[in-house]
Amino acid sequence: MKVENIAENYVLVIRDLLRVLYEPHKVFKDIIKNPSYLGPMILLIIFVLSQIGSSYVVASRSFVEQTLPIGDLDDEWTTNALAWTSAPGVTISNNTVDFINSTLYYDTTSIEFDGIDLNLINMEIADFGNSINCGPQGFNNVSLRIKINSPNNNPTSASLTLHSLGDSTFVYDITDEIENNPGDWNNLTLPAGFGDWSRSDSGAVWENITGLKLEFEWSTNSTINILIDGLFFRGDYRSPLEIFGVSYFATTAINAVAPFLFQWLLLTGFMYLLIKWLKSEIVWRPLMIAVGFSLIMLVIQSIALIVVYAYLPDIYYPLEVLAGTPGEFEVAYQIILDKIATISGIQTAITLAINVLVIHF
Repeated sequence: MKVENIAENYVLVIRDLLRVLYEPHKVFKDIIKNPSYLGPMILLIIFVLSQIGSSYVVASRSFVEQTLPIGDLDDEWTTNALAWTSAPGVTISNNTVDFINSTLYYDTTSIEFDGIDLNLINMEIADFGNSINCGPQGFNNVSLRIKINSPNNNPTSASLTLHSLGDSTFVYDITDEIENNPGDWNNLTLPAGFGDWSRSDSGAVWENITGLKLEFEWSTNSTINILIDGLFFRGDYRSPLEIFGVSYFATTAINAVAPFLFQWLLLTGFMYLLIKWLKSEIVWRPLMIAVGFSLIMLVIQSIALIVVYAYLPDIYYPLEVLAGTPGEFEVAYQIILDKIATISGIQTAITLAINVLVIHF
């Protein structure tokens, strides 16, 4: 008998929830006469589930660029001068004045190399500590920033060498990539695992990259001053589902509860103060439950957005977006905004329509 009563109670509550859509004023009178938090709690559960559904759809179409080193103010290869070696006579230091500025990924320093009366300079991280996979399932780009403060002319030759197993290497000619414009950083993004690399021998394999060396040469001796920043292996894109796993859905569920409760309390408080201002009698609990029932529109909005998000194109978030580097971020992010403009417009229209209906109720 108790089970039957519980089932009947649930049916009545669900019926009242549906009645909000087609006879709101009448059902709100009934709700105030017999207030129950069961209806809003059912809506909260459905809202959380629909938010998880929306997050899944969006995450399945979103791909975030992975990097080594891992970012978030941790571009460790260009924050630690001790990680680098060079020929005798070359001074290696951290430059905390001239560096790539960003909100994330790049720290507030670059690596500076100084040499006097030289025509050739090299800089090397002999061993990364762990080998890096630049094969088909790994990173397919290597990027770095180079600034040549002196001499004031372009190098006659420049190369990037990646060390592999033993003494084997891959070498890329970057001479044409380097322009010595005073005050400007050269932003290099080179393919890894393919492209115009020369291989020293068959022992060099892209799945095992163990170190890196840069080399610059000029036709005459002079004072050499070079800065290096933003050295990353990159190009491996993964969805949030791959990165975070089940915890991604747990975070979504927790984040869904807060806006529902906030809007519920905010609308209730607004209605309570308005009715009091009109000098009418009002009791908080029935009002809060009635407002909670009106949030069925918020649930409908959340479910509708799942359908809308199903038409999202694949969206790729590159390092330029994640790092927030001025000038680069705006360009990269605008590409994403242009790609999702139609979906964003539909989302905005649905949100506005739902908010109007909630206030109307």
